[in-house]
Amino acid sequence: MSVPANGYVGRFAPSPSGPLHDGSLVAAMASYLDARACRGRWLLRIEDIDTPRVVPGADRVILQQLQALGMHWDGEPLWQSQRLAAYQQAFGQLQAQGHVFGCTCTRAQVGKGPYPGTCRNGLPEGATVRAWRFRVPDGSISFDDRWLGPQQHDVAREVGDFIIRRADGLWAYQFVVVVDDAFQGITDIVRGADLLDSTARQITLAQALVVTYPRVMHVPLVLDDNGLKLSKQNHARPFDTAQPLVTLNRAWQRLGFDTLSNLHDVDDFWGRATQHWRQRYPHLIY
Repeated sequence: MSVPANGYVGRFAPSPSGPLHDGSLVAAMASYLDARACRGRWLLRIEDIDTPRVVPGADRVILQQLQALGMHWDGEPLWQSQRLAAYQQAFGQLQAQGHVFGCTCTRAQVGKGPYPGTCRNGLPEGATVRAWRFRVPDGSISFDDRWLGPQQHDVAREVGDFIIRRADGLWAYQFVVVVDDAFQGITDIVRGADLLDSTARQITLAQALVVTYPRVMHVPLVLDDNGLKLSKQNHARPFDTAQPLVTLNRAWQRLGFDTLSNLHDVDDFWGRATQHWRQRYPHLIY
């Protein structure tokens, strides 16, 4: 895919397991504003690779929700379910270079801690492979998060060799997101802080695939009354599209900004919000 002259390509990548809620809107808003403030492109990717969690029709609802709030993506949306051949090709590349290995372990055998490396050095003859794991190199991964500052994670010690193809045959999130970001030419990932610990794993995969990993920004999560992350799993309600300015201002405040008053319409909101965002992050304007 082509990269704009200014070099910035962002994306919003929801899973269609239900409608968007206030928590996902905060991440979408930050991603959208960052792209618009940098005069770059903002792409939409529907991450429907985890088919057991997909709710039929949820992808169309998500598109309608974004449009109702005046959030317009560039180009055609990308569905992960249409990219299976690309994932297989990338997996073959990793396999040919010795970066993956078959694993027979069940979840119960692995437990809750880091993967202990049980199958790392080969399987007994005739053993049945349940899943495929990425062979994590030793050493720490360091990166700068544009919201949280310098970060350092030791994937080998904290996580161990992680799964990239599951026992049910589905591709794992950590793997496909790296393949797709490279394919779409993504330069900047803006997403919720719950995915911060995924970043180091994705960097190790990007290095093995010899692709450039994007810059990252992890924005604050929206919590419910019990202090839990607002999520579809916790039955978060869809955000209100009938009052778009109220909904947008609520997400805007959760990003740490003051309410925008005397707004005429959603275009007015986005114009003013983009200007404020540009003032906060001037070092990223191309």
